Amino acid sequence: MITLIALIITIIGAINWLVIGICGFNIVGWITFGSTIAARIVYVLVGIAGAWLIYFIFRKKGRVDAEFPEERAHERIG
Repeated sequence: MITLIALIITIIGAINWLVIGICGFNIVGWITFGSTIAARIVYVLVGIAGAWLIYFIFRKKGRVDAEFPEERAHERIG
């Protein structure tokens, strides 16, 4: 579950950088009403999420399963 949350946060961060690059508009700055502390918290969360995904990829040795463990539970029973 934490990996899915990290993936969503990282995608949001990537979209923010896309919009900054194309339009010069900072979505995080807009959402946080220009509060630098709140924006820094969001950027730290995006960074932590990205670091978690890097750890996740190395932990899985580059293999990322698309299935959730619950979907494979029936294979272990039978």
